[in-house]
Amino acid sequence: MAASAVRGLLTGCRSVCQASMLVSVRTVGRCCSIFHGSATRAADSPSWLGSMSFHSSAARKGLEEFFDNPKNWGENTVKSGDSWSVDQLRCKSSEDLHKLWYVLLKEKNMLMTLEQESKRQRVAMPSAERLFKVDKSMENLHIVVREREDALRLLQTGQEKARPGEWRKDCFGETTWHRFHEYAIPWYMNKKHRAKKFFALPYVDHYIRLKTEKQLRDERRQRNAARDRQKKLEKKFPHIAKEA
Repeated sequence: MAASAVRGLLTGCRSVCQASMLVSVRTVGRCCSIFHGSATRAADSPSWLGSMSFHSSAARKGLEEFFDNPKNWGENTVKSGDSWSVDQLRCKSSEDLHKLWYVLLKEKNMLMTLEQESKRQRVAMPSAERLFKVDKSMENLHIVVREREDALRLLQTGQEKARPGEWRKDCFGETTWHRFHEYAIPWYMNKKHRAKKFFALPYVDHYIRLKTEKQLRDERRQRNAARDRQKKLEKKFPHIAKEA
């Protein structure tokens, strides 16, 4: 009885081992076929596919872009050029202005980082006028771009302003430029539009004339004060007046 039980146990173990060996052989054969197929496809593929992982672009820098050149660290003064004038920017194309804008923006970020670090360490920022030059260049670039946009708009539509509008008088007689807006309701149902009171009253004209006279008197008083101040300075410093 015991011998028959042992014989059955050995038979079951032998069948399990044979089944596992068969599965492993099939797996190895499948892997070999996959590797053989991939190698065949790689051999048949063109040569340029192997160089797709190679690129020759410039190395990307990290936070170093927000800091000044290490050669300028510890220096009290840093040499820099003058700001871009409006006449110089007018000679450049729109593409060059677009590139120059990002160069100035990058330079401004670097200088603002340097300024903040100088404040943190309680030291003087080297050549702090560089930030003013960059701001002046960006302001002049804005002026040139706005001039070109206005010229193109005048040529295409004949409108002077970017958003159409008109000069209107309010109830106090003040003339202001009103830009047109789009509303979902008529103007007589719009409370915000009616609150602006775009209508002129006849009895306000007298006060408008008085206000204009007051403004003219103030301007004349300022001119007289400037002239008297100039005479006092010439009398106090006659040698400077002669040199001028």
